Amino acid sequence: MKRFLLAIAVSVALAGTCTAAPDGYRMIESVAASVNGEVVFLSDVSREACFYRCGAVPGQAEQEISLSRAREKLIADTLVLQEQKKLALGGVDNVALAGAMAEPLSRMRRCAAPCAAAVTEEEVRDLVRRRLLVRDFLEQRVGVFIEVNDEDVRREIEQRSRSGAPPEELSAEMVRKRLYEEKAAAEIRNWFARTTSKSRVVLSPLSEP
Repeated sequence: MKRFLLAIAVSVALAGTCTAAPDGYRMIESVAASVNGEVVFLSDVSREACFYRCGAVPGQAEQEISLSRAREKLIADTLVLQEQKKLALGGVDNVALAGAMAEPLSRMRRCAAPCAAAVTEEEVRDLVRRRLLVRDFLEQRVGVFIEVNDEDVRREIEQRSRSGAPPEELSAEMVRKRLYEEKAAAEIRNWFARTTSKSRVVLSPLSEP
């Protein structure tokens, strides 16, 4: 089965306010968002940004992302995991998880960013498990319905030829792969649009560093 990456942002309305801790109490954790009643903490968002900074997210290169962008990614994953749990689709195979752990864990251990020192092996494992669940869900519930037939490929090759595309970009295999990725991205966007419209997502203000 073909693999594809989740690469979309969930659009949500900003809501919620930050409140100071009452006298005599100490603030332990800040809430960054609520997704259908499930809380996403600020520490979760900061850790997600660190994972991207260190290149530990499977299938993603090292990149600096804002806390807002990290929160969007966590919200997207949370929506998928909630649906996956609702449908009782099962968990991640332990063998697959162990095989996928090595590279992200190695990247975190080599990462020079100060945030990396506070990330535990269990947190890296949770990241990898989450991404595997998201990938498998989108393949089983979205990707399985995507079809690229020979006529689609033929028309696309003709169109690219007329546009002056180089010969190396006109192979049937490459064009089919590109069309599949484009259709997959569109279907994923549609799935998230439908799911988000039925969900309650509440955001708290973020202070970017």
